[in-house]
Amino acid sequence: MTPHEILEKYFGFREFLDAQEEVITAITGGADALVVMPTGGGKSLCYQLPALLLEGTTVVVSPLIALMKDQVDALQRRGISATLINSSLGPDEQRERIRALARGEFKLVYIAPERFRSRSFLEALGQSTIALFAVDEAHCLSMWGHDFRPDYFRLDQVLETLGRPQVAAFTATATPEVRHDILTHLGLREPREFVAGFARPNLKLLISQVANEAQKYERLHTLIRENKTGIVYCSTRKRVEAVAKTLKTAKISSILYHGGMNDEEREQAQNEFMQGRRDIVVATNAFGMGIDRSDIRFVVHFDVPGSVEAYYQEAGRAGRDGEAATCDLFFNHADTRVQEFFIEGSNPPLEFIVQTYEMLRREADDKHELQISIKEMATRLSSEGNDMMLSSSLHVLDREGYLDRFDIPGRRVRGTRLLQPEVWGHQLKLDAAKLREKERRDRAKLKLMIDFAYARTCRQQAILRYFGEANPARCGNCDICLETAGPSRAPTADEALIVRKALSGVARMSMRGGEEWEPRFGRGRIVQTLVGSRSREIIQARLDQLSTYGLLKSEGVAYLNQLMRELQDAGVLISSGGQYPMVTLTKLGEEVMKGRTDYELHWPQRVPSGSSEKLAQRKSKARASLLDELVPVDAAVYERLKKVRLDLAREHGNVPAYIIFPDETLRAFARLKPKSVEAGRKIRGVGEIKAQRYLPAFIEAIVSTNN
Repeated sequence: MTPHEILEKYFGFREFLDAQEEVITAITGGADALVVMPTGGGKSLCYQLPALLLEGTTVVVSPLIALMKDQVDALQRRGISATLINSSLGPDEQRERIRALARGEFKLVYIAPERFRSRSFLEALGQSTIALFAVDEAHCLSMWGHDFRPDYFRLDQVLETLGRPQVAAFTATATPEVRHDILTHLGLREPREFVAGFARPNLKLLISQVANEAQKYERLHTLIRENKTGIVYCSTRKRVEAVAKTLKTAKISSILYHGGMNDEEREQAQNEFMQGRRDIVVATNAFGMGIDRSDIRFVVHFDVPGSVEAYYQEAGRAGRDGEAATCDLFFNHADTRVQEFFIEGSNPPLEFIVQTYEMLRREADDKHELQISIKEMATRLSSEGNDMMLSSSLHVLDREGYLDRFDIPGRRVRGTRLLQPEVWGHQLKLDAAKLREKERRDRAKLKLMIDFAYARTCRQQAILRYFGEANPARCGNCDICLETAGPSRAPTADEALIVRKALSGVARMSMRGGEEWEPRFGRGRIVQTLVGSRSREIIQARLDQLSTYGLLKSEGVAYLNQLMRELQDAGVLISSGGQYPMVTLTKLGEEVMKGRTDYELHWPQRVPSGSSEKLAQRKSKARASLLDELVPVDAAVYERLKKVRLDLAREHGNVPAYIIFPDETLRAFARLKPKSVEAGRKIRGVGEIKAQRYLPAFIEAIVSTNN
């Protein structure tokens, strides 16, 4: 089968998104690769699809058990043989899956990085034919990244033991420095490097300067009223509990999530939010990696994050459906003290590390092991220091090969095993200069985050520069850009033509209902269509088929975002408001579109966009509009289909609802109302396997709702 045939049969799509086909071609051609692709860009497909073409098994290293399970469940529902191996399995089940792996029964196997600590596991894994070694969340292996994990640091040794199979590394956020670390540490051979754009034009990036807690809560309540569904990130567990309690008192549908909860509590909280039973989750940064709920309308940072990478990765969980979303950082400089405390805790002095090691030697049993918690270790350590500092010391000793941290079946506590018990504390060979350099970089990252919060330049532009993009365009959608509109005046001839083209795009994406226009899409989706975006949401909605697709690609996202806002303020456009604000023409807007009336605007500054220049080089995609694109979503059918999806999700093990079908597919069902499985199969996002398993229930609901 060809990649396109597999794409349609197993994944239900007929076209690749930007960069996907090029990445897949390189990987199936045998090249090592580093892929940096933003959240929602379709990274997982770039190793899942090649796995079906390559001879052997694709090993996927993934850091979170919940994320693994979601992906494996989704693959199995598509009829793809996949499994996972992590600490959630007992020893007997792990051994059986390893034997099945050696027999070649799986095309993909997801493995937690700590599994590679076991020599016997590595030897057993080496008996299978590994076609591709895919490293997901690859930034975790760089000490200069925002989420370093010691188990990732061993992957170079793992690759040597496995005979250096083909390697592909994937991440959503990585500075040039982190990308260099990934390439070097994994030893990629003549790698192909793919860096897709980091820009998220549908996100409104705001930084709200707040003087006190009261202002934070006031702003938070406003965002919840306006947007309904979102994530509130807090820096500490204590803060999470305080904010969650406040929301509960206000009777707001919310739930909390932090690392101090047990596995069952965290899984329940995640499922409550992912399946739409709660509107808000208040969480530490322990929540988020792999989160795939598409309708998150806002992300709030209640406290300042420790780095720009952490901020943007968390903010990027909003608006994955491509519609407008708000990301608001509540900034008070006093909050930076918490991040400074974290830096001190994650960078223990050399003397403290030595004291920690001596405590371990003193307290270890005859097997040179301890099976006690971090808190218990702290009580036995006769030196000042917090739990975080102790945990960081263990990471350093682990990374340098002096100890091993291992899972204890049936317990949350991890065990500690000394690997060189004959070595005394004063004999430890630790690189003090390297430790100091890490602390220096951590402090530099925090300073850059603070500078970013105080800066008076476009937020998106500053972030893109941080990630190494040259000459990025302004976004026209952040707090800074929205303050810079020019004076009110009549348009020039050139500006009038641009407005008429923009309004034509709005009209083509609206429905005419008698004298009024009825909205069907949000401003973000309209702007993406006008500039010729090849994003997932545009392709899946088939908006690239419209005659106005790419009509204003030379103007850029930043200018059009601001222009659309000014047209709305001037009464030319109107927004529906609510959780999914959609935009359409007013009567005045129709007159302006037809050139029949005068008007004035606060005209934004036109700045050529680098991304637009690239798009301008592509062939025009303007085609005749299809009839089904002019049919609105039937709200009653859509709500009925959401209930069917929720029932199916519960029947299949209480899985996240989007695994059955994403919201985009349900909206297509509610728009086109297929009456047979054959008709439903033609809708984007419906693969052969899912059509067999789930589609009949949706067809039955559509038919019954319309009778």
